[in-house]
Amino acid sequence: MGPLGIVLLFVFVFGGYIIEGGDMEPIIEAAPMEIFIIFGAGLAGMITGNSMPILKGAFGGMAKSLKGAKYKKDDYVAIILVVAKIMKTLKAEGAVALEAHVESPESSAIFGEFPPLLNDHSLLHMICDTVRLMVVSSSNLSPYAVEEVMDASIKLHHHNEAACADAVLTLAGALPALGIVSCVLGVVKTMGAIDQPPPVLGALIGAALVGTFLGVFMAYGLFEPMGKRLAQIVEEEGEIYKVVKQIIIGTMHGHPVPLVIEAARVCISHHNQPTFGELFDGMRGK
Repeated sequence: MGPLGIVLLFVFVFGGYIIEGGDMEPIIEAAPMEIFIIFGAGLAGMITGNSMPILKGAFGGMAKSLKGAKYKKDDYVAIILVVAKIMKTLKAEGAVALEAHVESPESSAIFGEFPPLLNDHSLLHMICDTVRLMVVSSSNLSPYAVEEVMDASIKLHHHNEAACADAVLTLAGALPALGIVSCVLGVVKTMGAIDQPPPVLGALIGAALVGTFLGVFMAYGLFEPMGKRLAQIVEEEGEIYKVVKQIIIGTMHGHPVPLVIEAARVCISHHNQPTFGELFDGMRGK
C-alpha cells in the first residue's frame, strides 16, 4: 500500500493547495535547490552517523518499505517443509548425512526446494551453522544450548536490520530542522536584496518558506512513514527465523511432528499464516 499512500499524500497536499487558489510555480522554481540543501544535509548527517552497511540497508529499506516484506504465505509453507525435511534426514540418517548439504547448500537438493532461501544469506547461514554444529559435535547436543546460540544469532540479525530503520527515522527527525536551516539561508539572501521592490522580495521570501515546507513535508509525509513501515517489515521478516528455530529445537527435544509444525506455524502473522491442513498436505506431498 506504500505507493498508494505516496500518491494520496501528493494529491491531498498539493491538490488542496491548488483548490485554494495556490500557485505551484513558486514551489516548482524553489524546490530543486531547497531539496538539494535539505536532503543533501540530511544525507551528510546519515553518512556521518552510520556505517556503510547500515547506509546501504537504510536506502534499500526505503524501497522495501514500498514493496513490503519479501516472505509470503507460500514461502512460509516452503521453509517449514524444507527445514522439517532436514531434521527428518537428521533423525533417519544421522548428522553426517547432512554434511554435504550444509557445506554446499547451493547444490543441495533439499535447499533447492526453496530457491529464495539461497539468496537470504543470514537465514541460510543460521540453518547451515546450526546443522554444522550437530555434525561436528562429538556428543549429544543440549537443545537448550543450541536454542541459546540460535537466539543470539536471531537477536544480532534483528539488531542489524532495526538499525537500518532507525537510520531512516533519524533522517526524518532531522529534516524539519534542516528545512529551517534552508529557510534561514533564504532569509539571509532576501536581506541582501532588501533594496529590491516588493514583488522581488516577495518571491525571495516565498522561496525561503518553501524550504521550511519541504523539510516538514518530506519528514512527516515521506521518510517517517517509510522508516516506521520498514521497522514493521523488519519485525515481520524476523518471523521466519523463529519458525526455523522452532522446528530445529522442537525436533531436538523429540516432540511429535504435529507439535513441532504447530509451534512453527503460530510464529507467523495471521495474514501470512498457513493453515494446519495446508502444511500437512504439503508434508504428505513430500
